[in-house]
Amino acid sequence: MRSFLTMLGIIIGVAAVIILVTLGSGATRQVTEQIASLGSNLLMVTPGKRMGPGQSSGAAPFKLADAEAIEREIGSLKAVAPVSSRSVTAIFGNENWSTSVTGSTVEFFTVGNRRIKEGRMFTASEARLGTAVCVIGETVRTKLFGQQSPIGQRIRLNKLSCEVIGLIQSKGQSTMGQDQDDTIVVPLRTFQRRIAGNEEVNIIQVSVKDGFSTERVKQEIGRLLRTRRHLSVNQDDNFNVMDLKEIATMLSGTTQMLTGLLGAVAAVSLLVGGIGIMNIMLVSVTERTREIGTRLAIGALEREVLLQFLVEAVVLSSFGGLIGILLALSSSVALAGVLKVPFVFNPPIILIAFLFSAAVGVVFGYFPARKAARLDPIEALRHE
Repeated sequence: MRSFLTMLGIIIGVAAVIILVTLGSGATRQVTEQIASLGSNLLMVTPGKRMGPGQSSGAAPFKLADAEAIEREIGSLKAVAPVSSRSVTAIFGNENWSTSVTGSTVEFFTVGNRRIKEGRMFTASEARLGTAVCVIGETVRTKLFGQQSPIGQRIRLNKLSCEVIGLIQSKGQSTMGQDQDDTIVVPLRTFQRRIAGNEEVNIIQVSVKDGFSTERVKQEIGRLLRTRRHLSVNQDDNFNVMDLKEIATMLSGTTQMLTGLLGAVAAVSLLVGGIGIMNIMLVSVTERTREIGTRLAIGALEREVLLQFLVEAVVLSSFGGLIGILLALSSSVALAGVLKVPFVFNPPIILIAFLFSAAVGVVFGYFPARKAARLDPIEALRHE
């Protein structure tokens, strides 16, 4: 029991370090995957000068012609999608659901890596004519249609009645916790004429071809938009071009830093466990003073007594480390499922945690072992 209680600090310390680092690595991977799911080499062009996190100054919105100019005059682009969105109430029969309707072109599906699970996307001619058709997300399908197929049904978006022609494959939640399946996509002209009542474009999504520099494309877009928005040399940009790779790098760096800090805090419990080992070993030296005296009296060398107590300390801390690793792995798998983050098996951190636990046994076991080795045999044999 005393040995187990001695190991308990090491078990908790090793388990805490591994669990926190594993969950942190899973969160980092999830952020990276979710950013990648939004689109490959994706640039987001928004009106307004960015003032701070999530804020931008007011500026004139884009027009469809701006997106067409970007697509026409800048090479190395895979697709350009002008996007406008608004919250609406979707109605089907007796069911209704508040959701977001997005107006865009056919390129919207290419830019955002959106695939059709059932039915089809609208065609270029339907987009050009502003036909009343729509493609819905999985969440909207569940809320309005249950598990039945929505293809061919008609839903009402405020005053617009449109035919459901496709179902988007589920993408789950975004990095910011937004449900990406809670959406309805209609042709941009349909959105502008029948829902928004204007010709504004809120965002221009640009997908860059693989192998081309997104930074260079950002600069080209900046120069083109400055010309189109009639900005002089002394005027600041009244638009913002964001690279999702930069956002992914920033978010990944943040999660990695937080993981490191949490791991460092958890490592403190390893030091506490080491102090526990030292205290128990000191008690053990006191209790076994006569045994140590007898060994020294019949010829045991100081280094042999030192080695005996060091081995005991290292064995205790090493066994504690192994138990902590097993506890951490099982707990990490369970917590990853609960928190819905990927389980990332990280052999280096497991090895480091185990070696650190063994090192704790050496460091904190040395003082009690040295005290035992330096006992005077005569005084030790007299000890009561």
